[in-house]
Amino acid sequence: MSIRPFRIEIPQEQLDDLAARLDATRWPDELPGVGWSRGVPVGYLRELAGHWRTRYDWRAHEAEINEHPQYLTAIDGQNVHFLHVRSPEPDATPLLLLHGWPGAVTDFLDVIGPLSDPCAHGGDPSAAFHLVIPSLPGFGFSTPLAGPGMNAARMAGVFVRLMAELGYDRYGAHGYDTGSWVAPEIGRQDPERVIGVHMNGMITFPVGAEGEMDGLSADEQARWARMQDFNDGYLQCNSKRPQTVTYGLHDSPVGQLAWIMEKFKELTLPEDGLPEDAIDRDRMLTDVSIYWLTGTAGPAAQIYYEELSAVEWGGVSERGKVPTGVLVTAHDVTVRPWAERDHNVVRWTELGEGGHFLSMERPELLVNDLRAFFSASLR
Repeated sequence: MSIRPFRIEIPQEQLDDLAARLDATRWPDELPGVGWSRGVPVGYLRELAGHWRTRYDWRAHEAEINEHPQYLTAIDGQNVHFLHVRSPEPDATPLLLLHGWPGAVTDFLDVIGPLSDPCAHGGDPSAAFHLVIPSLPGFGFSTPLAGPGMNAARMAGVFVRLMAELGYDRYGAHGYDTGSWVAPEIGRQDPERVIGVHMNGMITFPVGAEGEMDGLSADEQARWARMQDFNDGYLQCNSKRPQTVTYGLHDSPVGQLAWIMEKFKELTLPEDGLPEDAIDRDRMLTDVSIYWLTGTAGPAAQIYYEELSAVEWGGVSERGKVPTGVLVTAHDVTVRPWAERDHNVVRWTELGEGGHFLSMERPELLVNDLRAFFSASLR
């Protein structure tokens, strides 16, 4: 396959169009006194859209991403964009970092330095990683989608091919959210080369087996209850009618902004705070800007359709054999017995803090657990 260097260079006319659309927003009314209970409040979103329009500097954040080597290739007909940051340590461990929805490669900007060059960040050089950070197919610059059927297993196959093409005969994989669907599939497809799979923001499900609810701890019962009670309106739209919801998000930047900011609000801590209490406001706007400027609201949503609507559910997947580490934040709903049913879990970390977007909220916690998991015993 051909791998060619890439830089993000959004045409100025696209930025001018974004500014004009923000200026022309038709703002709705809202019921008084309901706060966030029915969606993103108009006052909050109007102020944030104003910040996006007048104070946020896309060019500065575009330059920040472009500080890292980026590439484009095509694998089995699918365009793939990825960052490839080689460590100055020659014996560093190759590591895939896989984002989720509504995320992007920018989710990992704050962990690139500590993971790839620990010496420069007060760490042990033996804990260094060569980093491969792809945009998932359909997300960001990994577009257009090659066609239907791009589920987690097929994405995994794409990345197995990518790591082979990059010359890595041993590597690890980390993923959160959607990435936590893809990372274990990589381990299943490439067990001879994958030394370990690490996940946070991992979702586990009961499968109807006898006794699977027995013996759950109080915390695990609470997590299962939270999963059942979670507002899954976005999931229903993405998994059942991704094309229909695309029209509003693709045509209105404020619509795209609200769609993503609601997830940042619901999945960060503290729950009664604002998203920017947990994540830098401009970092979130960079994420929203990538979805808007690449027009990927629709293709990114397709992974939900492929996983939840395009397959017939039944039975249990083959249990993974690759050593697996699970990191559970205070916001996660991962249930340990169900995780151990499906994966070869050798490390389980309960943080008791942090939200869903850990690499942006508390990057040092993710870095520490990745270093501990991919220790000398796995290398």
